[in-house]
Amino acid sequence: MRTEFRFSLVVGWAVVIAFVLAPATSAASPAGSVYESATVGTAAPSSGPSLGSHLAPPAPAHGVRRIPRPISAAAPATGSPQATPLPLSEPTALLASFNGVSSRDSALTNFGQEFEPPDQGLCVGNGFVVEMVNSAYTVYRPDGTVLAGPFNVNGPFNEGLNEFTSDPRCYFDPTTHTWFATILSLNPEFTASSLDVAVNASGDPTKPWSTYRIDTTGLGGKSGPKHPGCPCFGDQPTLGIDSHNIYVTTNEFSILGPQFYGAQIYAIAKKDLVSLSPTLHFAHFGNLSIGGAEAASVQPALSTGTPSAEFFLSSLDPTGTFDQRIGVWAMTNGAAVASGGKPTLSSLVLGAESYGVPPGAEQKGASSLLDSGDDRMQQVQYIGGSVWGELDTALTIPNDPAQRAGAAWFQVHPVLANGVIGAAQIKRQGYVAVGGDYVLYPALQATSTGAAAMVMTVSGRTHFPSAAYAALAPGATSFGPVGIVAPGSTKYDPEAERWGDYSWAVLDPTGSSVWLATEYVPPKSSQTADGLRDWGTRVLDVGN
Repeated sequence: MRTEFRFSLVVGWAVVIAFVLAPATSAASPAGSVYESATVGTAAPSSGPSLGSHLAPPAPAHGVRRIPRPISAAAPATGSPQATPLPLSEPTALLASFNGVSSRDSALTNFGQEFEPPDQGLCVGNGFVVEMVNSAYTVYRPDGTVLAGPFNVNGPFNEGLNEFTSDPRCYFDPTTHTWFATILSLNPEFTASSLDVAVNASGDPTKPWSTYRIDTTGLGGKSGPKHPGCPCFGDQPTLGIDSHNIYVTTNEFSILGPQFYGAQIYAIAKKDLVSLSPTLHFAHFGNLSIGGAEAASVQPALSTGTPSAEFFLSSLDPTGTFDQRIGVWAMTNGAAVASGGKPTLSSLVLGAESYGVPPGAEQKGASSLLDSGDDRMQQVQYIGGSVWGELDTALTIPNDPAQRAGAAWFQVHPVLANGVIGAAQIKRQGYVAVGGDYVLYPALQATSTGAAAMVMTVSGRTHFPSAAYAALAPGATSFGPVGIVAPGSTKYDPEAERWGDYSWAVLDPTGSSVWLATEYVPPKSSQTADGLRDWGTRVLDVGN
């Protein structure tokens, strides 16, 4: 979640609200669950200004809101899964590698306000590369040449430039030639929240975007959910897509209180978005549980092809220790959303390799630790009949006395039965670890050949936080060497509280390469002018 306050200028505010219904048990899948939904919603999209008009400040900056979280040091190497470390090597198969949006860009476009972490959104297509991070975005050519920007990230969402927004993601859909983007927004008083969905059907991301807003405040209304302890907000909205809909999931928290209402899933009709329809149809699922616990961080898939369902993955570690299960979800009858119909959501629990909450990561030249986050599912993809996912985990490396932060990855084959998820099988799974170092915030995408590329930050006593990636060959059971593409230039600001939250990966629309983005510490020229924030991002294109 982005840690700031922003001032609101809203043009054409439009509200869409949906029902929340409780889950029901599925006879077709005794080990799983089936959930029903209701849909409702009409909204007129608000149109945006021309590119570059986002630069005039409408109001002075409001400062920074931080949410501290304790960072645990490495524990003794007990209880965590063992992983064979991968060697470090020179990167290969790179088609492009360039610096992306940085802390300096973020400060320049936010009137001197300085934020962390970046939280990358990356979308590629039609000759453009767009990187959206917390507070700024830039449009590049595929070779890294800056075409436009940096600009304030609120521009495409038609929010006021000091509005509180957080966690942007974006995707270019080659089948409709359309750009989609999502972000969380809160009003200045912190009494209302929305999920903003921006759409640009021109094919050119430098042209104006239009925005739909879905109310996530949780206070009810004519037909929306009403939750005690709200106003609430949908934290860290994700982004998935298939041929029928875009899919966004959130974790619902009270803005001011301790209440948590778990994962919320939205299926939003792609047809309505692309046509800028005045009536936006969507389905909303809440009150979700899986494996005996409240569901959280259910990640939708970026789907290639025409799958028979939209698939999701989630981790299952309710005690915050270690677990050997993942959740596999399917939404069928997705075509019904565009006409106000009801899709079907189902889930089951699948046994998998062990994973657990990672320790804080050491870094060269500092006693402070990088926040390695938790073990929620990071990003999900569907391609060629498989669902891929990855997450942060604690690992034990042979002959290493301490736990390390590493990555766990999964290739899952789902099977539908009677219109719901009936079974699932692990096809491949494994870990990515580096001896003596820490791997943070992985993101991967696979190609139609079964190859995959994973991006990550690597840090340790002999490494400043650096951008790196590894490749998985078709049919291989483990990733190859980890290549450090952009070595960190110095230690991360010891006064900063956050690192990462997520990296991002996306398959090139041609299917011939994978685009990746992650956080690292760039050269001083990309850090804030006052030296107080030193994060940056690196964008890579890795050949198949």
